[in-house]
Amino acid sequence: MKTDKSIPLKSRTIIHLLLINNKISEAMTHALKPFDISEQQFNVLRILRGQKGKPANLSTLNERMITKMSNTTRLVDKLLLKGYVDRVVCPKNRRKIEISITSDGTKALEQMDKVVNEVEQELLKGCSAADLDILNHLLDRF
Repeated sequence: MKTDKSIPLKSRTIIHLLLINNKISEAMTHALKPFDISEQQFNVLRILRGQKGKPANLSTLNERMITKMSNTTRLVDKLLLKGYVDRVVCPKNRRKIEISITSDGTKALEQMDKVVNEVEQELLKGCSAADLDILNHLLDRF
């Protein structure tokens, strides 16, 4: 990014972060396109895999989503149609819906992980481990 000194430093920083966010989002969207999965659906699958076999409910998914949104139900519905998740009514609390990743979802996610890892490597190829530590330390301040 070409530095424009006429723009205040704080504004340039925010613009730079937004540009990088867009670049990452575009790369991830492109990588996931062959799987017919959005970034948000990918995120739901990763959250469910992280549950290690324990079901999650919609509020758990909403809390852990990278992009906070109100359409988590729609995301789960799409994953359900693909056979990547199961949704059942909790036997102990009939108002609670439990969502779990299926074996097909786990297999598909493993394939997506390979492509996403390649994208991450490409996006960060100019950064050393020390650079990434510093960057993460700075971003943790947000």
